[in-house]
Amino acid sequence: MARLRGKRLKARPVRRYALIVALVMLFAVLLAQTSPRLRAWIDPARTVAADQLASSARPGLWDRISGKAARDERIRELEAEVRELTRYRSVAISMAARLEAYEDMLNVMGEPPVRGVTARITSETNGPFREAILVNAGTLQGVQAGAYAENEGGLVGRVVQIGERSSRVLLVADFNSRVPVMGEASGMRAILFGDRDDLGTLTDLPERGSFILGERVLTSGEGGIFPRGIVVGEVVERGGALRVEFGMNRGRGGFVRLMPSMQIPPPEEYPAPDATDAEDDTGIEAGDGAPVDETAETATSEALPDAGAPGGG
Repeated sequence: MARLRGKRLKARPVRRYALIVALVMLFAVLLAQTSPRLRAWIDPARTVAADQLASSARPGLWDRISGKAARDERIRELEAEVRELTRYRSVAISMAARLEAYEDMLNVMGEPPVRGVTARITSETNGPFREAILVNAGTLQGVQAGAYAENEGGLVGRVVQIGERSSRVLLVADFNSRVPVMGEASGMRAILFGDRDDLGTLTDLPERGSFILGERVLTSGEGGIFPRGIVVGEVVERGGALRVEFGMNRGRGGFVRLMPSMQIPPPEEYPAPDATDAEDDTGIEAGDGAPVDETAETATSEALPDAGAPGGG
């Protein structure tokens, strides 16, 4: 018991000294936050410590070799993109609801819903076109004549040949391709075709006005092959002339979406019923108005007084 009591008596001064040291350090920290002179000494040390911590957090040589640094950077980019797209999603939903309400008010004939086919791209070396690709989807997968291809970057091209299990897509970057386009901001119309420098050339430009540098180029919908509003590229300047940088080059993954054409069929393809058939069905002769109701006409003539009768007129 005496030994235990002696140990406790020896521990009391140690605790007392530790409490005093803690109070002194707390007072020093508070003084450092308010004193400019002490802050001038502490700030450089704090900066050096922060730099050391930041350098230790940077990816090392092994992370770069194994690819972990690139994956982490890609994850951060995707997270930032998801945050940005989340903001635009709510705006797009509200605008779609508003547009639908306006179309109902104006009785606008909207575009019918379409379903596409996702296909994988395979390269082609000895094809008939300089800029063309093969995709592993054909008539068995539901690909139709006149379909067009797009990816996350924009318009890719249009289907020119269809097989049972594959299709050939002529890229918009090919010289033989002709795409009616318009400027998103300027509203200018033109025809776009590819060239050998992987840039698009604008032709059939109007005499007045011009495209705006940096604006997006969209499909105009003329001709009915491509629907209106698909992103084709962006206006850039090369050699003093306005060219188009194709948006499909920004697409990744090696897949395209084949969408059916929105071309409007001519009237003779789906003719309306003949006038004679309509007359037989409704009982209306050509050149007449509404059908005459003889019963109503007789009742009206009996109800009207005779002009020559006494008291009439």
